[in-house]
Order: sequence, then structure tokens, then C-alpha cells
Amino acid sequence: MQILQPAEWKKPRGFSHGVVAEGPGRWVVLAGQTGGDETGNYAPDMAAQVAAALKRIIKLLGEAGAGPEHIVRLTWYLTSRSEYEAAGAGIGAAWKETLGRNFPPSTLLYIGGLVDDRAKVEIEVTAFVPNA
Repeated sequence: MQILQPAEWKKPRGFSHGVVAEGPGRWVVLAGQTGGDETGNYAPDMAAQVAAALKRIIKLLGEAGAGPEHIVRLTWYLTSRSEYEAAGAGIGAAWKETLGRNFPPSTLLYIGGLVDDRAKVEIEVTAFVPNA
């Protein structure tokens, strides 16, 4: 994939402005993943929920024969700006553990709530896996 980064623009931190995915391959589209664990329980803090959501994403991508390097778009739905900002270090650690040095285009939206009122984050993913 080609990262879109105009030379005169400041390089973004933690995401890219865009990517180009070209050639034969498979698209993988994941429903929004919340921060609940395998049993449906939610940690009380934002960083732990983001970590759980990212782990779920990696698990689903693996089911499709894909990895974090194939992600071409993330859309984050967050219920609290202040909790998100306070959880920055923990979210960064969770990102490094699951997505590594991959920084796909991302959109973050602050919303009034999610279907499960214990959920603080939901992340949608689009990935592209080129044919080998």
C-alpha cells in the first residue's frame, strides 16, 4: 500500500491521511468492535476497553488471513473526549502491542453513547489483503 503524505504537509502522529491499495486482493470489513472481553464484560476504563477492542480486531483479521499491516481505515466512536485524552498513554501502549508501527487513516468521533451503555469505544475496520 502507498501512504498518501504530501511533502509540504506535517506528518500526522498516530495515523495517515490516506492510502492507496491497488491490484488483485481481498477486502476485509469488520463490524465495529467494542471493548468487551470474550465473556461480554467491560473494564471500567477507556484504555483497557481500547486494548480489548484492538485485540478483537487482530483476532478477526487473523481469521481472514490478514494482519494490522492490511488495515486501510479505522473509524473510532468514543463516548468521552476527556476519558480518551486522559487514557493516552494506555491507548498508545495497547496500539503498540496490537497494531505495532502501522498507522492507517483514522477518524475519531465523539458520540453520546453506544448500544451497550458500558461500552466507551467502538472501532470499525476496513482492510485490504493483496494476493500473494
